[in-house]
Amino acid sequence: MNSSVQGHVGSGTLGFIDNWFKTMTSGDTRQQLRAKRRALSVEQQRLCGEQLASILCSQSFFLRAKRIGIYLANDGEIDPGVILATALRAGKTCFLPILHPLKKNKLYFGQYDAATKLVNNRFGIPEPALNSTQTAPPWSLDIIFMPLVAFDRQGNRMGMGGGFYDRTLAFMANSNRLKPKLVGLAHGCQEIETLSQQSWDIPLHLIATDQEIICAKQR
Repeated sequence: MNSSVQGHVGSGTLGFIDNWFKTMTSGDTRQQLRAKRRALSVEQQRLCGEQLASILCSQSFFLRAKRIGIYLANDGEIDPGVILATALRAGKTCFLPILHPLKKNKLYFGQYDAATKLVNNRFGIPEPALNSTQTAPPWSLDIIFMPLVAFDRQGNRMGMGGGFYDRTLAFMANSNRLKPKLVGLAHGCQEIETLSQQSWDIPLHLIATDQEIICAKQR
């Protein structure tokens, strides 16, 4: 999301002073929030991932889902590893994002289980090897759990700046589709009061943190 950010960070002020409002560029905010989540210790990350799973895995939309898009944590992102393991044990079919080799900044979703061969993409993030995994179009998934850098309670999401998910999910723009359910995963400290939305941004249905689930998107 290439947008300006206005307001304050929900928990843990990042350069904002008292109740003064300050306008920051998306690059400033992205850099600060990435640094904040990277500063969490291994133990803090483990606890946050477990708390996130304890909240999410009891939700009816998760229990009903059969096909789930999810990610492997990187750069301090909240870790959905417990959610992934729970889904696989329950017999759900899980898919990880794969960088599209031909279409700029778009994603495939490749099937993943414990036996799946993983290779590092150009960002150093492990993903299923495209030539040895079954792929699925995003519209065929019941849920897509998405990483993010910042979010607000209206369902706006700031990613890493490449627009991968927005391009991949463009078919959901200006529609009443409820599938896939788009769920952003984050640490609570990544909340921003307001993220301005661009025409190409695809809002989330829900945001889940280690503390709560926020029903974000109104269609």
